[in-house]
Amino acid sequence: MPPSPCFLGLDLSTQGLKAVIIAAGVQIIHEAFVSFDRDLPQYKTTSGTIRGPGGAVTSPVAMWLSAVDLLFERMKDARVDFAAIVAVSGAGQQHGSVYWTANGPRLLASLHPSRSLHDELVPDAFAIPNAPVWQDSSTASQCLALQAAVGGAQRLADLSGSRAYERFTGPQIAKPGIGHKPGRIPWGNTHFSRIFVDGVAFPGEIAPIEVSDASGMNLMNVLTLKWEDELLHACGGPELRIKIGEEPVPGGSVLGKISPWWVQRWGFNEGCIVAPFTGDNPATVAGLSTPGDAILSLGTSTTLLLAIPPASTPPKRLTTSHLLTHPTQAEPPAHIAMLCYKNGALAREEIRDRYCASSWDTYNQHLENTPPGNNGYSGIYFPLHEIIPPNVQGEFFFKDGTPADAIPETHHARAILESQLLSIKRRIISISPENAPPFKRLIVTGGSSANKAICQLAADLFGMSVYVAETKEAAGIGGALLAQFAWWRANHKSDGTFEELKANEGEKLRLVAEPIQERTRIYKTLDERYAKCEDIVVKRTSMHA
Repeated sequence: MPPSPCFLGLDLSTQGLKAVIIAAGVQIIHEAFVSFDRDLPQYKTTSGTIRGPGGAVTSPVAMWLSAVDLLFERMKDARVDFAAIVAVSGAGQQHGSVYWTANGPRLLASLHPSRSLHDELVPDAFAIPNAPVWQDSSTASQCLALQAAVGGAQRLADLSGSRAYERFTGPQIAKPGIGHKPGRIPWGNTHFSRIFVDGVAFPGEIAPIEVSDASGMNLMNVLTLKWEDELLHACGGPELRIKIGEEPVPGGSVLGKISPWWVQRWGFNEGCIVAPFTGDNPATVAGLSTPGDAILSLGTSTTLLLAIPPASTPPKRLTTSHLLTHPTQAEPPAHIAMLCYKNGALAREEIRDRYCASSWDTYNQHLENTPPGNNGYSGIYFPLHEIIPPNVQGEFFFKDGTPADAIPETHHARAILESQLLSIKRRIISISPENAPPFKRLIVTGGSSANKAICQLAADLFGMSVYVAETKEAAGIGGALLAQFAWWRANHKSDGTFEELKANEGEKLRLVAEPIQERTRIYKTLDERYAKCEDIVVKRTSMHA
């Protein structure tokens, strides 16, 4: 018998749907998973998506609903006690959008417990059967039009936190025939919140979106946390404000009680509450960190998430990064800065294979045999067209900041790591508010987090203690913690913070590296030299474009 109360977090990723149930102390009670490709082959997806012409990448909304039905069947077969779950929330791939018909909310409010979600809602509840997802790149012209309408990429970033991106929901809505369809437009994660919450809370309506999710679509003002009329009008005309529903709400809000369908079909307690779902990156921040931490994902791509505490001066908004609202601190607002690099693990592995005999042991030996600063040798490696800095590709070498034809083979292992991390450090300095306190911890995730030599170099270069997470389900646990946060505040009539909740619950992090101060001092002297080298690369690339 599981301890009570329990909290359910769902994670709608690109390739599958996960459930994580936790109890006090972030104790994982149960996990379940549905793979879209393997378990639902009738939808004919590849890695959870369908690729179409012109860069279109979508997922069938019917598949997502079938995944929910199957996931709960599997949990029922595993004898999960749904009555012990007191709150539900979750996360999903940010930027997906679902388009309801005008009749959709009525169908949702009248679900019959003898029938599945799929059978009750498909196809009549949805205006478009396939939902655009984060990999979609079919809206280049809409992005240009949006930036032109508001006065350029930088002004759009100042308003919404990001320049126009093809995957963002604003440009998706602006596609011909999309934003002007009748009905409502919740986003993928709001869609999931709404299928749980009792229709009494939002009769005939769609549940409001959560602020952090809303900050990833070029439609919300990232400082006021309100829909920006200028952006709404540019993407969908004056009627868009009505279609997207209420103003965004903070994570940890209570949307309402769970729908009777969930009580009657699965045995949930009728007092179970539903909190808004958020995006996968904000949920990861909620699950792993507190404001003042940095999360470095060293996966196929390299992603940095900075949890920036509230400050008198807001963080800078740049056209090469994203500024999102923190899901649990909206008053005063905290933010998440996000940097995404294409050339991550694949670039490091290419160097390993070329210069280290395809061996990580040899790679690490090269790191250990070269000092911080790499004896003045540096390299910038972009096998793919990079995002930061934009549209740069190739390999570029330097000695003491001066262009060079090559560097010693034994110095490439350190050169690529130092250049990747110094690039991130340069952007952290650019984004951070003036007089902001230093970041406290660096939490490393992804495949390279298991490499102690890489973690130690990161600790030395950033001057931060490095931790790794003890779970691979950060987004699902983040969703479960957001459910617990909503329940905690509602039941204790508390204005307590998410950080206070997490302090009481404990963290699942392990310290793996402490900075060696002499090395950190050396790296501080390299900031200006790296910036000079990168600027040379950008200038050289633009000359040959």
